[in-house]
Amino acid sequence: MDRDRGRGGAIGRAVRRFEPRPRLVDWSILLLVAFELGSGLLSLTVGRPGGSAVFLLHGVAGLTLVFLLFYKLRRVRRLWDRATGLSVLTTAVALAALGSGVFWVFGGDVRILYWNALSAHVLFGLLLLPLVLVHAATRARPPRRVDFRGRRTALQYAGLLVGGALVWRAQQGVNRLLDTAGADRRFTGSKPVEGASFPVTSWVADDPDPIDPDKWRLRVGGLVDEPYELAPEDLDGADELRALLDCTSGWYTVQDWRGVLVGDLLDRAGADPAGAWVRFVSVTGYRWSLPLDEARDALLATRVGGEPLSHGHGAPLRLVAPGRRGFQWVKWVEAVEVRDRRDPAQWFVTLVSGFD
Repeated sequence: MDRDRGRGGAIGRAVRRFEPRPRLVDWSILLLVAFELGSGLLSLTVGRPGGSAVFLLHGVAGLTLVFLLFYKLRRVRRLWDRATGLSVLTTAVALAALGSGVFWVFGGDVRILYWNALSAHVLFGLLLLPLVLVHAATRARPPRRVDFRGRRTALQYAGLLVGGALVWRAQQGVNRLLDTAGADRRFTGSKPVEGASFPVTSWVADDPDPIDPDKWRLRVGGLVDEPYELAPEDLDGADELRALLDCTSGWYTVQDWRGVLVGDLLDRAGADPAGAWVRFVSVTGYRWSLPLDEARDALLATRVGGEPLSHGHGAPLRLVAPGRRGFQWVKWVEAVEVRDRRDPAQWFVTLVSGFD
């Protein structure tokens, strides 16, 4: 019993040794939640391995947040007042955000209507920051200069960050050792989907009625010498591209696409030297811009896996942009426009496209 008490005392001393001052814990939680939201949103646009540091930092910061929440809850577990309801709600959302993220990383998934574990993680993350801000406004005390003094504070935070990094590294080893579904995921967290039958997903409300090919035309214009239009039969070309499609809903697939290279369309139109960006516009108003050099190597696909595109996959024409995330592969393309700058409203239009 004395030995157990000694172990408990040693653990307790270690916990206290790494516990930052209360005000620093509170404000660190706010800053980490803001960082997690920002890095999480940024990660939606990262599709190339060179950007994997975004996901690493997001994971390490999330695990560091777990440690800080432990200290926070340990300190306030007996504090009850009129703001307790908000505190409980904020804690529940924080635990749901962290839990769903950990569940997904270890290969777990569950689907509720249109939501999977990754979608739930994103949703709880979006809800958490405003709740933490309101919670801070009701309870938080401004940090004082004395809170930052001393080598001990620096060592405490270094220890917490290193601990988060070690746990993050350990989960990768556990996934490989146990051969969980998480072991097959890409650095983005997406799981593989094999074969030609891959999911049909729509971004927000971007889901139009099937397009009548007799009435549809592709417009090539903007900063070009000779704007023109093409019918569907003019676009069923022989250019082929094998590309990895990584969807932000948590899956990826490698497929063979066929259609026409964007560079050939731009050469025919005579792109103006002032053009630096190419905007791809959907029939829904959805749009995305790519740098001119990158756009030239992209494909406007009419077929995938040797078969004509289905409506759900973007027929009659879909952008194939290697290295970009799935929502940037614009479906139902009706216009290709050369521009001198990136569309500043594309994020807003992307979020509201499809709503009538």
